[in-house]
Amino acid sequence: MTPNKRNSNAGKGSRGRPHGGRTGGSGRPVRTRRPQQQAPKKPSVPYVDVHDPDGVRLQKLLAAAGVGSRRVCEDLIRQGRVSVDEQVVQELGVRIDPLKQSVHVDGERVQLDESRVYLAFNKPLGVVSTMSDDKGRPSVADYVEQRKERLFHVGRLDVDTEGLLLLTNDGELANRLQHPSYGVPKTYVAMIPGPVPRALGKQLREGVELDDGKVAVDSFKVVDSTPGWALVEVVLHEGRKHIVRRMLEAVGHPVESLSRTDVGPVQLGELRPGKMRPLTRQEVAGLYKAAGL
Repeated sequence: MTPNKRNSNAGKGSRGRPHGGRTGGSGRPVRTRRPQQQAPKKPSVPYVDVHDPDGVRLQKLLAAAGVGSRRVCEDLIRQGRVSVDEQVVQELGVRIDPLKQSVHVDGERVQLDESRVYLAFNKPLGVVSTMSDDKGRPSVADYVEQRKERLFHVGRLDVDTEGLLLLTNDGELANRLQHPSYGVPKTYVAMIPGPVPRALGKQLREGVELDDGKVAVDSFKVVDSTPGWALVEVVLHEGRKHIVRRMLEAVGHPVESLSRTDVGPVQLGELRPGKMRPLTRQEVAGLYKAAGL
């Protein structure tokens, strides 16, 4: 018996193509979907009861810290915008210990410990960035000797460099801000010999080899220039000694004068040399964020 077409095409698809998969009613191969890989779930924070019966009401502490009025703080809590020790709190009756627990509003740390001090100081030229000096030179200690708190200076400025220096009695924050792994940016304004070649910014961003390793700036720009001189802005997160002076000298532009204007979110602004001011709540929150706290 002569085999029909159907039998002669056995093992082929409807168009004579071999197939090894399942077919639908039309004889066409059925495409099987590959199981989709699900994105790994973020580890959830284990629930912890943050309520301290001997503590202070959360909304009262937030209001005292300047977040807003008591009613505004209560609304923030109800809306789930406040967390204590990484736990979102929405109950108004929660009490906490402001000295032991951390609080964030909209992801920003709020310092509730009223004993903490955060100051911006405009260090004048000729002042040593220490709390004492065995050579009898003027030091930062001379400007804070009337304060009762024991303050730390966050980083240093050379005796020939003026500008922004942060002072605090928050040791954990001070240590973190100085640690190179957190890379808190600092902005300097320097007077250097001009003219400044166009390629200088690119050279500094790519990095300059110094005797203790390579250093690169985050940004560089010319702020102003006069015949023979240029005022430049340098932003970097390095903290090595004399780093701005050494770097600019290495590229043929030794520094004539140098001032630090910014540390992270804190700006010097109109603060006069020798004067200090308390940081705002937003500035403190920005420093905590930069320090990973």
